[in-house]
Amino acid sequence: MANFLQKLLGMEKNSKDMAKDRLKLVLIQDRANMSPNMLEDLRKDLIMVISKYMDFDEKNLDVQMAEQDNMTMLEVNIPIANVKRNIN
Repeated sequence: MANFLQKLLGMEKNSKDMAKDRLKLVLIQDRANMSPNMLEDLRKDLIMVISKYMDFDEKNLDVQMAEQDNMTMLEVNIPIANVKRNIN
């Protein structure tokens, strides 16, 4: 039953859809003139800055490029564990 609902709601991706998503990401990064290395450097810098203000799961920090309404967007998902109240 769960597999049926996942397929019905489009939550299950097959290899074709995953390849299509990867290609979109490559094209978006190319249009933004941002290499995968630059995106990784950005991720590291974000970790350094964000860690001053909160505790979070660095391994699950997700940084991606996306397109919306003909604009290139930077999407960052941060799994926050705790906000630091005393920042010095």
